[in-house]
Amino acid sequence: MNTLKAGDKVPEFSAKDQDGNTISLSDYKGKKLIVFFYPRANTPGCTAEACNLRDNYSELQHQGYELLGVSEDSQKKQANFKNKYEFPFPLLADEDHTVIETFGVWGLKKFMGKEYDGLHRMTFLINEEGDVDRVIEKVKTKDHAAQILEA
Repeated sequence: MNTLKAGDKVPEFSAKDQDGNTISLSDYKGKKLIVFFYPRANTPGCTAEACNLRDNYSELQHQGYELLGVSEDSQKKQANFKNKYEFPFPLLADEDHTVIETFGVWGLKKFMGKEYDGLHRMTFLINEEGDVDRVIEKVKTKDHAAQILEA
């Protein structure tokens, strides 16, 4: 897994959101961006994480951040997830792993004694110039906004 690190320039990427709109890194030029990766829409941990960010969205925006959620779920699954929990930020349906590979968050995972390849739950804080300011590798799903804001 070749994950982007603090100080790295984020390569340009584009992917479809839950509504089929193309979202690109360049859309956020001059803005601070939080890109959070989660393994699967509508699962307990991913729901807790995304809802925590939703509940603290105004504070994150007050700090100058835009948000972008990413998983390998289909547009339909992402749309259902977004609508069910009323997320005010786009969710990318990265089925072909374009964004996942760009950030290097796909790799070996271990769960209940089994090893498999999967999407790692990680968050990247990107500055106005498109550089990674910070990477959160150990995401606290129920208190993720506080982790971001403590920087």
